[in-house]
Amino acid sequence: MLANQSRIYLTLIRRHWPNGPFAARDLAVAAVAFAVSRKLTNATCYIVSVTSKDVVELYEELARLDVEIWIDGGWGVDALLGRQTRHHKDLDIAIQQKDLPAFHNLLEQNGYTETRLEDAKPWNFVLADRNAREVDVHVIVLDADGNGLYGPIEKGVMYPAASLTGTGTIDEHPVRCISPEWMVKFHSGYELEEKDFKDVLALCETFGIPLPEEYARGAGSSLPS
Repeated sequence: MLANQSRIYLTLIRRHWPNGPFAARDLAVAAVAFAVSRKLTNATCYIVSVTSKDVVELYEELARLDVEIWIDGGWGVDALLGRQTRHHKDLDIAIQQKDLPAFHNLLEQNGYTETRLEDAKPWNFVLADRNAREVDVHVIVLDADGNGLYGPIEKGVMYPAASLTGTGTIDEHPVRCISPEWMVKFHSGYELEEKDFKDVLALCETFGIPLPEEYARGAGSSLPS
């Protein structure tokens, strides 16, 4: 009986996330775990996902309040590519500090509260709703040159003006996002995962951007054959 349930859940996972970044072993483990949890607790379990519909609805609700955001992270990559390439557990955005009151008010109305408080900073924090969908917020202040200053000024961290010129589409809806060249540059300086390789390779191939050296060195060993 449990084996049959596992096969059913595996089929459902593949049907709903056909392009998800799941290895066969991971899918099998997830399906068995799901079946066991249903058998033991009769609880409703699901994979947390921020969908394209979620992104577009938030983007348009904020636009109606004259609040601009730039889509960053995984959804930013997919916006640039014009298609969803994988499952996304959160939505990364950049937003101007002056727009935070309206942003907080809207998100609170939609059931979002701040989470991961131990890591929260005034310029970077995470909001989550009761379904565990997360919005990772990066707060910027635009200077006279259009650069998005991020965090303490003395650290010199910023979204360069050129990075805030990107445009893309999500479900055919136009959105502002990080530009392709800077999206590639921002995918560096940390321990790379398989999804990073896939994102950067897709961007470089689509936009004719040279593959960064750290990706060229590791592509052969980090991507599945």
